[in-house]
Amino acid sequence: MSIDRIHLRKLLKIMFLADGPRRSALRTDIREELAREAGNDDGGGDFYAPFWSDARAHVFGMDDLHSMVQTRVQANDRRRNLYPRLRDGFLRWWTERRRWTNAPFQPGQHLKANFLFPDLSATVKIDSVLSVRDAQGVEHYVYPYFAPKPVISEEAARLGLWLLLEALDHVPQTEIRILDVIRGETFSIDRYPLEGTEEQNFIRRYRTLLTEREALVEEYD
Repeated sequence: MSIDRIHLRKLLKIMFLADGPRRSALRTDIREELAREAGNDDGGGDFYAPFWSDARAHVFGMDDLHSMVQTRVQANDRRRNLYPRLRDGFLRWWTERRRWTNAPFQPGQHLKANFLFPDLSATVKIDSVLSVRDAQGVEHYVYPYFAPKPVISEEAARLGLWLLLEALDHVPQTEIRILDVIRGETFSIDRYPLEGTEEQNFIRRYRTLLTEREALVEEYD
């Protein structure tokens, strides 16, 4: 997925990588796009999607995340490193750190959005939101960040929250969270209130990233 049409979690990851890893990530993005254009896409799909599907099933009492992750790893050895870490971080948050405890839980509304940046000719995609309705009928919305590196900083959290609040403006802002899955930590506006500069900073970082990628494309001409 080219960075001019990209999932928010992937964009946050690339934005806040150190210089070397960031350029490496951009080059990977370029090679993958060229492969798709040449008809050589391997169709591997989203590496994290099966885990997140299992995490949802665990939340709603449909299965046990430990057994599901074990099955996933047995089916694909590439998951052996990250899936157990994702499992442990998610369960740490779900069992110890989440603030809402009114069980049983039911699925909430399905949230999905595309946020356009016309001046950048770019779109940021939002999906995979875990929507949970507790026993009091209150819905909570959790957006996952899967990457082992970089750790979400306060600045990254505020930029991500800003975009989520703008794109999902029909749900209560206080119920939106970003979950750093591996570390089992959430970010919300009550603990990380926006400072008013998030839109400007997001656009500046995104523009810089697009410009850097455009320069790297020349290596493949």
